[in-house]
Amino acid sequence: MEFRDYYQTMGLAREATADDIKRAYRKLARKFHPDVSKEPDAEARFKEVGEAYEVLRDPEKRAAYDQLGANWKAGQEFRPAPGAEPGFEFSGGGPDSGFGAGDASAFFEALFGRGGAAAGRGRGPSAQSANRHARVLIDLQDAYGGATRTITLRSPEVDAGGQVSLREHTLNVTIPRGIRPGQHIRLAGQGAPAGDGKPGDLYLEVEFRPHPFYRVEDRDVYLDLPVAPWEAALGAAVTVPTPSGPVEMKLPPGSVAGRKLRLKGRGLPAAEPGDLYAVLQIAVPPAATEAEQQAFTALAAQFPGFNPRTRLGV
Repeated sequence: MEFRDYYQTMGLAREATADDIKRAYRKLARKFHPDVSKEPDAEARFKEVGEAYEVLRDPEKRAAYDQLGANWKAGQEFRPAPGAEPGFEFSGGGPDSGFGAGDASAFFEALFGRGGAAAGRGRGPSAQSANRHARVLIDLQDAYGGATRTITLRSPEVDAGGQVSLREHTLNVTIPRGIRPGQHIRLAGQGAPAGDGKPGDLYLEVEFRPHPFYRVEDRDVYLDLPVAPWEAALGAAVTVPTPSGPVEMKLPPGSVAGRKLRLKGRGLPAAEPGDLYAVLQIAVPPAATEAEQQAFTALAAQFPGFNPRTRLGV
């Protein structure tokens, strides 16, 4: 994903005050509002400005964003460190910018979660300040069996003088079996105090850490499965790893690269569990020795008319 320089988007210095941010937003919102602007990219720019304002106007989100440092450049490829926890807890933003969850970029969601744009809206001032939100990363295996994990969150706090400090606190969290990316874990009473003195709730939006083998789409899990050319051509019984343990799978003769073989019910657990799809990848053995090279030469001689690029017209 591309790094977004929210200060650059709004034409601001990193030391900009809250009033500077508000003035810049009002100016740019008038310039790029799709209903009045004649700019060819007005709608896209309006959304970019709204996203930048959503972050910079909120002291908590701004503090989290500033933790990334000033060395990133707009458009630069941005990848959080593998397994890195976002670790920021924040309250919901207000409705001023007109920026909604559907407008969020992948970069915004990586920092604040899919619901970060809409958190706390429409629930009134006391609920907005009482309920808190955080994005947490869990392992895929946690969703298969359920787990209890200890997480540490950093909560930006603004004092009477407008200075932001970070407070760390640790929680023990029960991860429900079968939870999916984008779903929330609600921790009742773990939010901030409301106007009536009762604490709000803490909502943890769940995402999975990147896995070296598996990728998740809704309830289904995908695995790129390497197979030998002779296994694909002749068929074979192969062992397939799954998050719940290895299983034996029959590989049909004549299988080709990219073919998906389904292991029913081996996806994320649920009342109707997902499936696991093994996506075949043909692994070519090395030809490092003279004997190995002769074997490939003999194989080529057996298929004189085979052209793997026929469908490309060459």
